[in-house]
Amino acid sequence: MNIKGALIALVVVALIGVGGYFAYQNFVATPTTEQQDQEIPTDQVQAQEVTVGTGKEATPGSIVSVLYVGRLSDGTVFDSSEAHDNEPLIFQLGAPGIISGFQIGINGMREGGERLLAIPPTLGYGGDDITNPTTGAVVIPGNSTLIFNVQLLSVQDAPTENTETTTETTDAQDAQ
Repeated sequence: MNIKGALIALVVVALIGVGGYFAYQNFVATPTTEQQDQEIPTDQVQAQEVTVGTGKEATPGSIVSVLYVGRLSDGTVFDSSEAHDNEPLIFQLGAPGIISGFQIGINGMREGGERLLAIPPTLGYGGDDITNPTTGAVVIPGNSTLIFNVQLLSVQDAPTENTETTTETTDAQDAQ
């Protein structure tokens, strides 16, 4: 009778444990009404600092130099500095030519820093497929979230109008 009672108690404990597990999973998996009403933002760049830089800060107008790896959500690499002989990408922060999500993600970084960026389609290429100009193959499907690992190598001050004026004045003086 003692062994039989122990077995019954063990079965009861096991059933309570399994029932508790399923009840917990149902509770966790079912969002509350408040959670259902909240939308995940689709127009914001998500950024995570991998390494916080200690150098000069990237600000709009500054010239930045970065190394990067661009991936799709499934992990497929679609572009990288390595694919371009490890040549850094150099551009003016805020100038046209680079997708806005990439620029938003770099803004505020400091030299020596590394960030992981998740760029929604609204700040990337939108609904357009991006194709390889040589092969015509789709490299980035439309409506893709882009994941970039970015290392900020250097930041140079934004060019000023006075620099152009000074150069023109010097050239005019040299011509005399």
